[in-house]
Amino acid sequence: MILQDYHIHTTFCDGASSPECMVQSAMEKGLQALGFSAHMDPEISLDYPAYRQEILRLRERYAEQLDIFLGVELDQMYQGAVPQDLDYVIGSTHYLDVPCDQSTAVDDSLEKLRYMCETCFHGDGYAMCRAYYALEAEVYARTGCTFVGHFDLISRFNEQWHFVDEEDERYLGPARESMKCLAEEGVPFEINCGALNRGRKTELYPRMSLLRALHDMGGRIFLSSDAHDSAHIAAGFDVARERARACGFREYATLKKCGGKTVVCSAAL
Repeated sequence: MILQDYHIHTTFCDGASSPECMVQSAMEKGLQALGFSAHMDPEISLDYPAYRQEILRLRERYAEQLDIFLGVELDQMYQGAVPQDLDYVIGSTHYLDVPCDQSTAVDDSLEKLRYMCETCFHGDGYAMCRAYYALEAEVYARTGCTFVGHFDLISRFNEQWHFVDEEDERYLGPARESMKCLAEEGVPFEINCGALNRGRKTELYPRMSLLRALHDMGGRIFLSSDAHDSAHIAAGFDVARERARACGFREYATLKKCGGKTVVCSAAL
């Protein structure tokens, strides 16, 4: 198995570790490739020139030991200019496109999610999820992403609040429909270990029922830690690999530089 991790956050956005600290930890853990994916979303201001300069410096310094990729996690509600010199883009949906007098991020806090549900959806959790997945279906069209990040992020607080039954067709139907739209575009999905690693959820993103559906649709997967500190680089990959294989996957996607371009390749799971 090729050990690589392309969903990494540092002190350039909301991470706790510097990029160089992340690189050193990745090498200690035996990674062959590491991708940096600073947030570009409505609530985080990224100093892209400084970020780019540092990642390229690290790429040159550690070229003999580690393949380093320059990426961003681009939220589809981001309104600013997107750099054209990126190696890859994670397309994510953190925010709902609804009028609200506070942040509409679905993963901000349980209190804010509950408030948005009451204010914008009359307390109907299934209606809120339908709106999320309708927007999620557009993430590739809006971002041109290399892969989709944490597909079912709307479930972030569901184990605490239980605002929907995630095995109910009222939830799964819109989720599968959104997933099918994206899978038909050929865009891969990440299996995101971040919430599991930080003790926030017992499920990965996507949950098992959706991961099985993705396999049946012929979808492709990346493995991602969504690490916000050096300790969590590549964390949870054993669980992700086990669950992916249980859903029928035998390959996962990796990134490779070819002729100055980044291409998506496959490796045995």
